[in-house]
This record gives sequence, C-alpha cells and structure tokens, in this order.
Amino acid sequence: MERAFNFLLYLSDAIVPLLIFLIVAWGLAAKVQVYDDFVKGAKDGFLTVIKIMPTLIGLMVAVGILRASGFLDFLSELLCGFTDLLHFPSELVPLTVVRLFSSSAATGLALDLYKQYGTDSRIGLLASLMMSCTETVFYTMSVYFMTAKVRKTRYTLAGSLVATAAGIGASMVLAGMLAG
Repeated sequence: MERAFNFLLYLSDAIVPLLIFLIVAWGLAAKVQVYDDFVKGAKDGFLTVIKIMPTLIGLMVAVGILRASGFLDFLSELLCGFTDLLHFPSELVPLTVVRLFSSSAATGLALDLYKQYGTDSRIGLLASLMMSCTETVFYTMSVYFMTAKVRKTRYTLAGSLVATAAGIGASMVLAGMLAG
C-alpha cells in the first residue's frame, strides 16, 4: 500500500513536466515551430491581461470598499433572521457576497473565519465547501464576455446566481453529512 502511495506522489510531481515535454515533442514531430508558437501565445495572453486590467482593478476596489466600510457586517446582521430560517450561519454572508466578485478576497475572508471559528467548526467546514462549490460570477462573466466578445447575455447572470445558490445548498448538505 505504501509503495502505491509513494508511486502516486512521484507521479503527481512528474506529471506537469512530463506533459510539457510531451507537448513539445509532439510539436517537434509535427514540424511545428514550437518556440514561435509559444511566444505568440504568451504575447496574446499578455494582451488579454492588459484588456481585462481595468475590470480587475474595478472589482478589487469595489471589494476593498465593501470590506472596509463595514457594509458586509451590516448586511450579515440585516439578513440574520432570513439566514436563521435556512439554518445558514449569518457569519458566512460576507463570504457569499464577496465570492461572487473575487476569489482572492473571498479567500482572505475564509482565512479570517478559520482564525475566528477554527477550520474544523461548522462555519469553517461550510466556508471551505462554499469556496469549492461556487464561482466568482461577476469576475468570470466580465472577463469571458470581454475576451470572447459575447453580446447575447440574457440569462447568464440569472443562471450563474442559480448555480451559486445550488453550490451553497450543496455545501450545506455536504457539511451536514460530514459533521453528522
């Protein structure tokens, strides 16, 4: 058993370099200018980053303002009665709201929750599950629509919010299963 585990550890360490080697070897075998294509792809990626930079800055500033202003704590207190009906800890409302905009800011909030309540607490477990069961809806939509030039966005936000609610619901179910 230990040998199989050690093999899997070795394989997981070697898989990314092996994959890169296989891609380069395949390209060379197909007589593709691998380095030139890599440089072109890196240039395109850099231009994409420059295109989305204003959106990223705007989202980071908005999340910073929400955290610093105390609005998230106010919102958490305001929705306390509703969240109690759903058996959802109101302490997770700020994480839920911020996760819609920024993964890194949500990670910071999750770390704060871990420090305050512990990673093994129900709140810590729910925070972990929510981080993996939900997506940064507004960031993803803005970046995707900007780079892919999507114009017909009619049901995207509604669908994304329903998927987020489903992810939160799944997190609550899983947390209940793992805790009980």
